[in-house]
Amino acid sequence: MLEFMSISTPHRPAAGAGDAPLDHLGRRSPDGRAEPVGGAVSPHAPAAGPPPLRRGRALAPGITASALAVAAAYAVHQVAGAVPMLTAALILGVLAANLGLLPAATRPGLRFAATRFMRLGVVLLGLQVSFGDILALGARTIVMVVTVLMVTFAGTRWLGRRLGLSDRLSLLVAAGFSICGASAVAAVDGALGTRPGDPETERETATAVGLVTLCGSLAIAVLPPVARLLGLSPYDAGRWIGASVHDVGQVVATAAIAGSAALVPAVAVKLVRVVMLAPITAGVALRTRRGARAGGRGRPAVLPLFVVGFLATMALRSAVTVPPGALSAATAVRDVLFAAALFGLGGAVRLRELARTGHRALLLGLSSWVLIAGISYAGVLLTSR
Repeated sequence: MLEFMSISTPHRPAAGAGDAPLDHLGRRSPDGRAEPVGGAVSPHAPAAGPPPLRRGRALAPGITASALAVAAAYAVHQVAGAVPMLTAALILGVLAANLGLLPAATRPGLRFAATRFMRLGVVLLGLQVSFGDILALGARTIVMVVTVLMVTFAGTRWLGRRLGLSDRLSLLVAAGFSICGASAVAAVDGALGTRPGDPETERETATAVGLVTLCGSLAIAVLPPVARLLGLSPYDAGRWIGASVHDVGQVVATAAIAGSAALVPAVAVKLVRVVMLAPITAGVALRTRRGARAGGRGRPAVLPLFVVGFLATMALRSAVTVPPGALSAATAVRDVLFAAALFGLGGAVRLRELARTGHRALLLGLSSWVLIAGISYAGVLLTSR
């Protein structure tokens, strides 16, 4: 853009010893300093380029770090198959931040990855949802899943308040545990209309994602043997896993360990929870808008744009037959985006600061995990064939 280019003035007379220098409009500034021409810091500084170029240069270090972390997380998953790639990415982000491996130059790019990449991944998540798969579960199972979700959501928020945690952190944890993990945390975070760059909100978002990732990863190892111990059929074990495990990838991993017959009902039940992402997000946004109007602040959209994109991809999957190859490619891209986002979120976690309220947040996460597992198990028994 032309307005960001410096304008040279080679014939302007030099200011005398007692004169204030001229500013960029040929005027003397009141404090005797010259305004830089065209916003330049110094006449000898290199041209910064147009805004998109400058923004790209600012984001490049953080995005490069995220890309390297995704490759490392994938390698960890290949070597230790029990460690999901997303979990490895989050852990790498936390370690890199607290070992001083992330210079300040990476922060803008990491923040960009944590927000924009996560939201783009949510849009691609809609391609996994088909109304036909959901309706095939039957009304009783659908009602059970929605009931479990609402009880878990309300119960987790209540527990958060009782533990003295902030309303925002309690809300993010409730969304992550009851709906669909890190995707739901990102959606509700967007509906809250929080300003990027606020250290406190970034810490709370990273804490919620860390808790839901931790407990979801524990579920992969815990739920399959417990389902066998409880004598659940593969179909009911799949429904229990789908109703209680948080992230879609974690549901697939847990159900695969429980047995191939558990995979289809687990994913179908999980998709019912994913569909609830839109109404829950809209409800949070409406509440935030009312509070913003009362406080004279700006109001977020009823549905963030990326949630609209999620609904659009969900409608596309329900209306047309998407080729399996395209679905596989979309899933792979989604996982890469989520891994980069989780590394960025992990990079915002400062363990020393987290230790102040970490024990209470951890107690909230574990309590919410037990709550949703217990209620969903009761729901599976009540709606068993």
